[in-house]
Amino acid sequence: MASSLLGVFRWVVSLYFREVEVVGDVPSATTGGRIFGANHFNGLVDPILVLTNAPCPIAPVAKSTLWKVPVLRTLLDAVGAVPVARRKDDPNKPAEANEEVFARVASHLGGGGNVLIFPEGVSHEEPHLVRLRSGAGRMLARAHDEGARGLTYQAVGLEFDARDVFRSRALVVYGPVRAVDDHGCSGDELARAITERLAGDLSELVVEGATWDERLLVARVAELYANRAGRRSMAGLNEIGRQVEAARKALGGGKDDATYRAIAEAVAGYYAALDAAGLADHDVERAGAPPRSRRRTRAAMALMLPLALPGAVLWWIPYQVPRLVAARLARGERDVVSTYKLAAGLVVFPLWAAVLVANAFVWLPWPVAPAAAAVAVASPFAALAWLDYLERPRARRRGAVASTNRAALEEQRAALMALLDRVREGIDARAASAG
Repeated sequence: MASSLLGVFRWVVSLYFREVEVVGDVPSATTGGRIFGANHFNGLVDPILVLTNAPCPIAPVAKSTLWKVPVLRTLLDAVGAVPVARRKDDPNKPAEANEEVFARVASHLGGGGNVLIFPEGVSHEEPHLVRLRSGAGRMLARAHDEGARGLTYQAVGLEFDARDVFRSRALVVYGPVRAVDDHGCSGDELARAITERLAGDLSELVVEGATWDERLLVARVAELYANRAGRRSMAGLNEIGRQVEAARKALGGGKDDATYRAIAEAVAGYYAALDAAGLADHDVERAGAPPRSRRRTRAAMALMLPLALPGAVLWWIPYQVPRLVAARLARGERDVVSTYKLAAGLVVFPLWAAVLVANAFVWLPWPVAPAAAAVAVASPFAALAWLDYLERPRARRRGAVASTNRAALEEQRAALMALLDRVREGIDARAASAG
């Protein structure tokens, strides 16, 4: 049952995300005795993303309140999830409440099983990692102290180009594999050492900022460099973003620093000009255009159009429902928007498909009814392909801006990149002299 459910959710994830990239030190199908520790920016989407893209079976550790949801309880039990009672969910929780959980996880690890945990303890909206809890370290230390050997742990970074938007892109990046035995200690000392190492590894995998303004600035500068290098993949953006973040830290001074302010103002001005023109940066920097191999040809899209049009009409109402549900229930908390959208979609779309098929057979004659039912079921996928096609600004807007405006944007971009290059050269020179 677990493999069937994972298969269903792999398909669901492939629909929800336009693209999921998996990079880094990816585990093998035979990996065992390992804790995977991931950052937690996107609610229930985070564990689903890891579990459906991991080559090896992994049992997630999840907050106990999720077992109160009937459908989720079935899924969690099917994949061997371990419930943990959190202090925020039960203020009266006794100190020993999770002892059984720790013992169960330690036994699972010692027996060659794998565990997924989110050591930050909670999904959040911060532009950076929050302080890691010691749970992963304590679980591994307990298994080690009970005689298990060969245990490992690995950080998993999760990044999204728009975490609360349907058909966005996601990145799963695996950090280095760490051996528990290499720490050469045990008990509480081992738990602390693991927690510190895991925190360091996670911070190396995700792009952070002290504030959301700083995080946005880092992301935009990373996009500028990635587009110039022709590396628009999520992995490319992540790698360049971490380099930009390191350079940002090397600047020092924060928003009170004159160089930082100059960069922030120049970047904001350029992106404001892009917004006014209805363009993205990769429309101006042609090297950053979406790869042709990932775009459907015009001929293929034309063939799908007769199916996409009824799909857009028939499925317009259910397409709006997840967005409306998320807007009502999330209440501005961006880290759970995708969770509500995904959950609502899993309920609404199958029901709507059943209604369309039933109506086809009730109201249409036999020769027509099966064909109409087939169109009702298949048409939303054609409509989805057209949605992706039309969402690409380069395909939709390239000819919409006068050449004089484009020339002005290209000139503005060139001046901005010259400023960034000068600052980067200065940082590299200081680093070389200090070394």
